[in-house]
Amino acid sequence: MGKLESIYPIAIENTKEKIIQDMNYYLESQETLPPFAAYVSERLSFIEQIWLNVWLNKASNDVPRKEKKVFLNERGFVTEGSDHKLINSMFRNELKSHRPFDALTWMNEAFSNKQADWEYRYKEARGNFFKRQEEQRLAKQRWKIRVRLQDEAIAYFENNSLVLYLHVRSYIAGILAKDLKNKPKFQYVDPYLLEEKLVEEGRFHATEYLMVTDFFEELTGDIHSLFDWGKNRFEYENYFYRYERLVSDLLVKIAPEKCLNQLPVGLHHDYLESYGERLTAIALQDIVRDELTDLSQACFDELQEEYVSDLLNLEGVPFDEAVHEEIFEKDEANREIRKAEALAEQARKQAEEQRMINDIIGKAYTPSLGKRVSYILHIGETNTGKTHQALQKMKEAQSGLYLAPLRLLALEVFDKLNADGIPCSLKTGEEEKLVPGATHTSSTVEMFHEKDYHEVIVIDEAQMIADKDRGFAWFRAITQANAKEVHIIGSKNIKVMLLNLLEEAELELREYRRDIPLEVEQREFELKFTKKGDALICFSRRQVLETASRLKESGHNVSMIYGSMPPENRKRQIELFNRGETSVVVATDAIGMGLNLPIRRIVFLENEKFDGTRRRRLTSQEIKQIAGRAGRKGIYDTGKVAFTAEIKIMNKLLDQADEPVQTFTIAPTSAVFERFQKYYRNMGTFFEMWERFEPPKGTKKASLSEERELYELIRGTETEARFSLMDLYGFLHIPFSAKEPSLIRQWLETVEAIAESSDLPEPIIKTRNLEELELSYKAIGLHLLFLYRMGQKTEAVYWERIREEISEGVHDQLKDEMLNYQKKCKRCGKKLPDDSRFHICDACYRRGHRKTHRLH
Repeated sequence: MGKLESIYPIAIENTKEKIIQDMNYYLESQETLPPFAAYVSERLSFIEQIWLNVWLNKASNDVPRKEKKVFLNERGFVTEGSDHKLINSMFRNELKSHRPFDALTWMNEAFSNKQADWEYRYKEARGNFFKRQEEQRLAKQRWKIRVRLQDEAIAYFENNSLVLYLHVRSYIAGILAKDLKNKPKFQYVDPYLLEEKLVEEGRFHATEYLMVTDFFEELTGDIHSLFDWGKNRFEYENYFYRYERLVSDLLVKIAPEKCLNQLPVGLHHDYLESYGERLTAIALQDIVRDELTDLSQACFDELQEEYVSDLLNLEGVPFDEAVHEEIFEKDEANREIRKAEALAEQARKQAEEQRMINDIIGKAYTPSLGKRVSYILHIGETNTGKTHQALQKMKEAQSGLYLAPLRLLALEVFDKLNADGIPCSLKTGEEEKLVPGATHTSSTVEMFHEKDYHEVIVIDEAQMIADKDRGFAWFRAITQANAKEVHIIGSKNIKVMLLNLLEEAELELREYRRDIPLEVEQREFELKFTKKGDALICFSRRQVLETASRLKESGHNVSMIYGSMPPENRKRQIELFNRGETSVVVATDAIGMGLNLPIRRIVFLENEKFDGTRRRRLTSQEIKQIAGRAGRKGIYDTGKVAFTAEIKIMNKLLDQADEPVQTFTIAPTSAVFERFQKYYRNMGTFFEMWERFEPPKGTKKASLSEERELYELIRGTETEARFSLMDLYGFLHIPFSAKEPSLIRQWLETVEAIAESSDLPEPIIKTRNLEELELSYKAIGLHLLFLYRMGQKTEAVYWERIREEISEGVHDQLKDEMLNYQKKCKRCGKKLPDDSRFHICDACYRRGHRKTHRLH
């Protein structure tokens, strides 16, 4: 027998029950006995419909899908391939005429000629009706009494809160004294760490705790359950929870009894009449449960404000309301005095701490401009000759220093000056190239030293002062430059800040405008439109390699530039383009920082970039910085800009007025650490102090997040103990890719080796593919940073040669990637079509989609 057959009689019985239930509701609402025929007449629509409703719902819910399909197939329906909604719909339609139950006939047989039964049913229905009305009246009356009792309890608790608290105070004082004398003290662990076994430390010492709340943080040794976010979780119990329960249990016991005796006699009488029994403390406790909870919380909050010594003085004092009230008032008055003294002491310490922070840190950020220094500001758009003009002044000087944002730019100026017959040395954190007789130096901005004098200093890309991680290097170089002339090169949006920063100095402002106009093409760019002199911009190495490979296939000679590419390789790629050996550049936004190339047209292949946190649209300043590379005087008299989409929006951003830089970032200086060491010897304390330091108006603090993460690797170790604060921070502040796990391991191993005065570990070299070559290049760069810091120049020369070999490997690998690049699925490695918009194949997408669908 199928499910359909087995539920048929059940559906009939359910139908009968619903009709009888409806009949009873009908009868109880009638003041006089109606004839059976009157019920049938009035409820005929319900009687005729009820069977269909019960039968269809019962069958739809209880009959399995497989049986539904068999039922439909027997009636000529095709169910193969039909979804469950369609099958249910067809099944319900067929059931409407399948074995109908005649409810009206059944009713007539059961009730039409049985007047005595009909009269009995009417009397029973009316009796139930009057009984229910009486119950509702009584329930309303009882509810009103409950409300009156709750109001009386609230008034009593408010008027007698002090008396009730004195009971709590006396009771808890005795328990606290016993706990401090008899309970073991445990070493503290985070309560949720149940896998940690508790270790006894001995006994409590009352003098260790000032306030009761201090003692409440101690662990009882028991485990308790907490209801948190809809789930029970277990953790080690502390005394806070134990004493919270004790306070609640005491008040639940005594407060209802005391309140009961103060209730009006009339309320007791009304309760007895309504409930049929006398009001007891236990019954009152249930009625005022919420009010008792509020009272308990208020008393417990007051208890946490108590001094441990005050409660311990109550031990052994018999409870007398008047005596305990006098003691409490005296303790409370003394408590307020002690609180005022504590607040005054706290304010004094905070003021002293603030004075110390200002003395240690604040002094470093007051500009100390040289009185005899002349500042020349070169302000303007990209590709306007600003850097050329500033470098001309430096070349004419007896001595000069060029400060660049990138090692590549420092290398470019180094090569340029030496090619022009002006001996120039190179100094970056990763390399030194000392040229005999050189009076000029090209360097990265972080290598600036305020004690070194130069006749002319050139500081490039000054808008980088706003960078959250590196900005302070520009602030330090600008405000502490030791020179006759300081030439500062920056974009238009840095002008106001520099004028404010240097308002007391001798200042000359030179503003530059593009001689070569920018023209935005109104046609959406496609790769087939690529021409000689184009620079195609995208925002990932993968996209650069893919685009370069596709251009190579279509007959273009291509140079590539991206952020993680070694500077030597970038330089070689640039030279190939400058010499005309390549006709097109494919680059990331790395092209926007100081690289002057003979570019006819800048093409944005993407209008968005991932900034380390999220994917977002390019900003106006980013578009201008990159687009400004288009056009070269004497070669392209108009710089062209093209986009693959959203031309109107991007054009609007390109024309948008520059938002002036409002703030710049400050970071710790050597002078800060020299002052800090007079007071403290711990780097963790310094990070805490830095967190509390309020930066001057117009500045923001460097987060020092990478330095903190590195510090946690050696915090509290023998390695930390062996370094001075200055040396330790120098190692923490070494510039390297701290997102690479292998480089972090290398950093840690090297720092440990220096601490132990042992040989520095050699960097790991891998050369199987482009990614490994570039990571190896970075590893050698980190090693060189340590070698130069440790003064090991001979070793450094050897590793610079190794790095050049790695750079050659990168160059060869780039050529190979361009020729053999294949777009592959990120999940399975299957080759993708060149024009695929996605990074995974259709099969992997479908598998992932099905998995996601099942999860939901």
